[in-house]
Amino acid sequence: MAYNPRMTDSARTAEADLAIIGGGAAGVLVALHVLQQARQPLRIALFEPASQPAQGIAYSTPWPEHLLNVPAAKMSAFPDQPGDFLDYLEAANAYPGEARDVLGERYVCRHYFARYLQQRLQQAAAASPAELQVIAQPVLALQVDAHGCQLQLGDGQTLRAAQAVLATGNSMRPLPVHGADALPTDAVVEAWDYDGVRTLAGTQALAIVGSGLSMADTVLALVAAGHSGPLHVISRHGLLPLPHDHGALPSFDPASLLPLTLRQRLRALRQHARQLQAEGQPWQGVMDRIRAHGQALWCSLDEADQRRFLRHVVRYWDVHRHRIAEGIDAQLQALQATGQLQIHRARLQQVRQQDGALLLSGRSAYGADQAWAVAGIVNATGVETRATALRNPLLQQLLADGVVRPGPHGLGLDSSVPGDRLHDAQGRPQPRLGVLGSLRIGSLWESLAVPELRQQAQALAAQVVAGAATPMP
Repeated sequence: MAYNPRMTDSARTAEADLAIIGGGAAGVLVALHVLQQARQPLRIALFEPASQPAQGIAYSTPWPEHLLNVPAAKMSAFPDQPGDFLDYLEAANAYPGEARDVLGERYVCRHYFARYLQQRLQQAAAASPAELQVIAQPVLALQVDAHGCQLQLGDGQTLRAAQAVLATGNSMRPLPVHGADALPTDAVVEAWDYDGVRTLAGTQALAIVGSGLSMADTVLALVAAGHSGPLHVISRHGLLPLPHDHGALPSFDPASLLPLTLRQRLRALRQHARQLQAEGQPWQGVMDRIRAHGQALWCSLDEADQRRFLRHVVRYWDVHRHRIAEGIDAQLQALQATGQLQIHRARLQQVRQQDGALLLSGRSAYGADQAWAVAGIVNATGVETRATALRNPLLQQLLADGVVRPGPHGLGLDSSVPGDRLHDAQGRPQPRLGVLGSLRIGSLWESLAVPELRQQAQALAAQVVAGAATPMP
């Protein structure tokens, strides 16, 4: 990506008004909104060790089979400009000759969204009185005092900033099976290693551990690369993401769910889905109706019901809420019909090398022992949400030093609601330290997708530009 004079990774400044730690979609959205809102010179440092900002894990794939999981019309970076991503796609001639309304319903290739954010960031940097500095270094440690934050960088240098925002994005869960740590490094490929997954393609059997969105990415990549051998998908519940569908939204008010218990809410949602289907409409309309109310629904549950949700409901929620394009669902169904794609509901117990293969063993949901001999394993277990298991050195340091603390139920990091300030070990909001994205999952639950990220980024930017040090309203 070519940087303009206001967006450079060459000269290192000694101080910054804002340090954004993480240059994936979440971090770039914060930088973009600060640049747009700034009315005076501000110094913004965006830390991203990778060569390109805006990609992160989700949007770094170059492969055309990897599509957005929502229609293009819902992917604008700006809450008050809902058609901006469509404007970009049309200007880039991404889908020549396609009408705008048709394009808005399309699930476009994910790499377009990274390019969109990169272009908008460059444009905002050129027009803003603020200066953006992209620094290709990891932040390994951070200390907070009354005057701001001191960041320790990977190259040994330090940088002080008046405020800092954690936008570190997602990390993959480790493979949940005894013996995985003893395997050679090339025996297990992370699902987010998009090129590495394709190198496994061949005629031999492969195992994919996990059955969510990362599994769908993996299967599509392997088939596109010519894989013809069996694909064993192994997960505890054996539930695949459900497809999108288009129809009328039900008329019920989502706010009517807020006073209800978890059990009552589930009963009400099932009833709404049955009624919608009786009217000849797809059940997906129920989930679309409550989509914008996910954070309010989570925060209005008491602690006991939140625990019940995490213990009994979460996987069923995931497959209904985080859906896939109809075309991708059709491909998975066709692969199952031929027998190449096999879904196993089992709890893995052990993995080891045996006779040149990898032997996975586990127990099915019905108590039967099972085993799979495969040539390779793809870890598609999804996003790590447990604070104590986060494999980021900076987050480990912040937790160990008490600068931050785990979020509710041990998920992510604790932060102010309403607001975005991280809480220290004593539960005190940190006026100099904000957060957005997946690290807020315990506090907000819905905090990973673009609609939530752009709202959080816009609010964070308003606080930075105003020079405020109190939680957002």
